[in-house]
Amino acid sequence: MATQLPSPPRVGMVSLGCPKNLVDSERILGQLRQEGYQMSPDYAGADVVLVNTCGFLDSAKEESLEAIGEAIAENGRVIVTGCMGSEAEAIRARFPGVLAVTGAHQYEQVVEAVHAAAPPFRSPYLDLVPGGAVEITDLKLTPRHYSYLKISEGCNHRCSFCIIPSLRGDLVSRRPDAILREAEKLVAAGTRELLVISQDTSAYGIDIRREPRMWKGQEVVPAMTDLARELGRIAPWVRLHYVYPYPHVDSVIPLMADGLVLPYLDIPFQHASPSVLKRMKRPANDAKVLERIRGWRSVCPDIAIRSTFVVGFPGETEEDFQYLLDWLDEAQLDRVGAFRFEPVEGAAANFLPDPVPEEVKEERYARIMERTAAISAAKLAAKVGRTLPVIIDAVDEEGGATGRSQADAPEIDGEVFLRDAGHLSVGDIVSVEIEDADEHDLYGVPGSK
Repeated sequence: MATQLPSPPRVGMVSLGCPKNLVDSERILGQLRQEGYQMSPDYAGADVVLVNTCGFLDSAKEESLEAIGEAIAENGRVIVTGCMGSEAEAIRARFPGVLAVTGAHQYEQVVEAVHAAAPPFRSPYLDLVPGGAVEITDLKLTPRHYSYLKISEGCNHRCSFCIIPSLRGDLVSRRPDAILREAEKLVAAGTRELLVISQDTSAYGIDIRREPRMWKGQEVVPAMTDLARELGRIAPWVRLHYVYPYPHVDSVIPLMADGLVLPYLDIPFQHASPSVLKRMKRPANDAKVLERIRGWRSVCPDIAIRSTFVVGFPGETEEDFQYLLDWLDEAQLDRVGAFRFEPVEGAAANFLPDPVPEEVKEERYARIMERTAAISAAKLAAKVGRTLPVIIDAVDEEGGATGRSQADAPEIDGEVFLRDAGHLSVGDIVSVEIEDADEHDLYGVPGSK
């Protein structure tokens, strides 16, 4: 009589917040997959549901609490992890039925909680066979052709509006050889674009004193430029996110001009007015930044710069806001996102005087988005008639396709919509003749791969 093995336990996941949280979710699910767990696409089929929360803003916390409530209502067996794990008492007070609450990047504790809630299935028919039915592989939550690559955790900055250091701690950099091994593994599995993420990519390596590590017979220094250079030798596209404009960022621009790294910088400027930046506890030399942006463009004319800004910060005057608008006119950033200031529990900015009324925040938000949309439209219109490299994200049955140029990160920037593209495949990097543009997106037709 044949032995019938019981079905392995199934885990559902709700992942909220930034790409750094997404990487944490991938790591957790990858470990569980290695142990024989299966993934459930819905609540009904899951033996336990993980909710990876975001706690950066009060609105993000509320979204996380709503997700926890929905998971409890739909499934009942819920483990909470992520940034809101630091508020375990508040979570348990609102949802006493949660099985466990763990903090950000506490992978071992999450896995232990899953073991307790849904013990892993052990079988001599599977566990003693190397490379057997349970495939030892990491699980990705992004499409095969692009992957987020986390190079460090935590942050040494103490910006007055941010509680990330209290949630994730000070900077902890990964060894460069470990990062490069992961990059090779991802590329071997089909990744065409590596998106480098951290809380502060520019600070990578300072906590480990730039101690070199051996990689394929040569030393690699744990520093942003050195790591970017090596990653550029591994993946077709390498994109840098969350880069603070320290002076040494200048050294990565030649790598972009040489094609080793995408000509793209994601820099969280947050504001331009020196008085607002001072209250934010951010670097405040705006003229120096404009000079450096001009220098970057002289070395790499196609560099795309994206940034985010906070409007309505406590004490922000109309003069401060107009200063920001004028600065944006001069900086001509390619991609801009804006946020209305929100008090976040535990942030020093909550105690600053002169809060900005909500109606003023809304009015300023509308003005900055209108101004930056006009800049974006003009910059994209200048690309009409050019031929640009584009990575393909989707191909439809009608012969169209959607992709991104080197100036576009997935899910946060614009897209390139293609006609006559039915012969392409997801992950292809093709030359595209740009035929039209609007405020955010490009339109074109592919040439050859």
